[in-house]
Amino acid sequence: MNPSEQQFLNELDKKLWTAADKLRSTLSAAEYKHAVLGLIFLKYISDAFDTRRKELEANLRNTEHDYFLDPEEFDTPEEYEQEILNELEVRDYYTEKNVFWVPERARWKTLKDLHKIPVGNPLPWLKKNNKGEMEPEKMKGVAFLIDDALDAVEKDNVKLKGILNKTYTRLNLDNDKLGELIDHIGSIPFEKKDLNLKSKDILGHVYEYFLGQFASAEGKKGGQFYTPKAIVSLIVEMLQPYKGRVYDPAMGSGGFFVQSENFIKQHAGKIDDISVYGQEYNHTTWQLAAMNMAIRGIDFNFGGQPADTLNNDLHPDLRADYIMANPPFNMKEWWTKKLEGDVRWKYGTPPEGNANFAWMQHMIYHLSPLGSMALLLANGSMSTNTNSEGEIRRAILEADLVECMVALPGQLFTNTQIPACIWFLTKDKTARNGKRKRIGEVLFIDAREKGYMKDRVLRDFTAEDIQEIADTFYKWQGVAKGYEDIAGFCKTATLDDIAKNDFVLTPGRYVGAAEQEEDDEPFAEKMNRLTSELKSYLEESARLEVEIKKQLGGLGYEF
Repeated sequence: MNPSEQQFLNELDKKLWTAADKLRSTLSAAEYKHAVLGLIFLKYISDAFDTRRKELEANLRNTEHDYFLDPEEFDTPEEYEQEILNELEVRDYYTEKNVFWVPERARWKTLKDLHKIPVGNPLPWLKKNNKGEMEPEKMKGVAFLIDDALDAVEKDNVKLKGILNKTYTRLNLDNDKLGELIDHIGSIPFEKKDLNLKSKDILGHVYEYFLGQFASAEGKKGGQFYTPKAIVSLIVEMLQPYKGRVYDPAMGSGGFFVQSENFIKQHAGKIDDISVYGQEYNHTTWQLAAMNMAIRGIDFNFGGQPADTLNNDLHPDLRADYIMANPPFNMKEWWTKKLEGDVRWKYGTPPEGNANFAWMQHMIYHLSPLGSMALLLANGSMSTNTNSEGEIRRAILEADLVECMVALPGQLFTNTQIPACIWFLTKDKTARNGKRKRIGEVLFIDAREKGYMKDRVLRDFTAEDIQEIADTFYKWQGVAKGYEDIAGFCKTATLDDIAKNDFVLTPGRYVGAAEQEEDDEPFAEKMNRLTSELKSYLEESARLEVEIKKQLGGLGYEF
């Protein structure tokens, strides 16, 4: 994305967030996010429908197109125009282009035109009354209009069954606030031709931005479904999931899949080259992820319902080429009796009080024979030797599955200050696909000094940080040339080296300390210089103290 496009999207994001947040009233961020994101989704499918409708009308009037309707075959121009309108309402024209069918009552123009109608007034469609007679339906409120629109969309599109959150009437937002929200989201441009941005690009970007903002607003709870974009980008850039089956067993809002799509676009690939599989336990988060995929036109298999991955695996036969996940750190309440002797625990039974190595072994089990994976975990996973974790880590290392360990800086997450790391594992360390033979080797990267503070609380990676870390990995793999160990940053180690360190995988233990610039100033001279500087600072401090007392005295205050 070029700077002009990025600037336009950033300005639009901030404008929309500021406007939408002002309307929040008494709702919590957790509730309000569904109101906003549901409307963004409705705007997207309506925009896509309108785009196809305009294209279709042009085809119906184009003498060179197969869909051309000849006006000479009709008795009057009015009949011809009516037939055009009839054809524009034929559902198959839309579904053949993978565009969701949007019934008239669910179209954005309908919401925009009707949300100001007073409660009790008639709406422009009919329904049966108690006597079985048809009569105009009456306005029950803006929330009812939105829920009704979402219900109509879901009924007409099998793919969206159970995905849309039809709970606007429960939010108790007054009609004026919901109407303003419709108007604000309606201001998202249909497209930006001068920047070559389409509705899909714009609305997808806004959707992802709002997810991040809600994660910040919700704090800990929000972080359950949102992985910081910087970490997602880093994992995707290093793993390069450009072709095959991509799986996230703790998918949250689907950020890894979105970034995979971006990666494929940047490398001139096709999104159709990947198949997306995921699972999520939280029902509303599962809905958010499905809408996130639908906005981008990514075909997905999320198991058909929300479910607990460790206790109810919805993809038991899946063997994925790439697996990426950010499961809950150090999850305690996860074990059930039925998990005893589970086929996934090939490297040892995980401790009942911590699910870290349950997630890892679940992912290894679902990895194809040539597959690779990345797993975000708390730092304790690299060194803890209690409750069988040490034995499991040792068994995974002895199986030569670990390829790279990355230590991350603190303050990257909205929901936790627990230090984190990324495990990169692979079942194939042979020389193939441009990579060198890496059997018996592990790369350690200490990225704790990377990034910058984007505000008082949160740290972020720059694009250059991400590229530097990823390039180090590529060079080490042999995809690019020029790898070398850098003190304080990266180091390649053998399994024997790791065994000597009791199978602890903390990068800092291997990369050592960065070289310091040589200080050739003699000690005596340095002490004289520093003492002189300190003396001048103390003298200036004394002078300022006298001046302050003098000024206060002039104002009648004794100090």
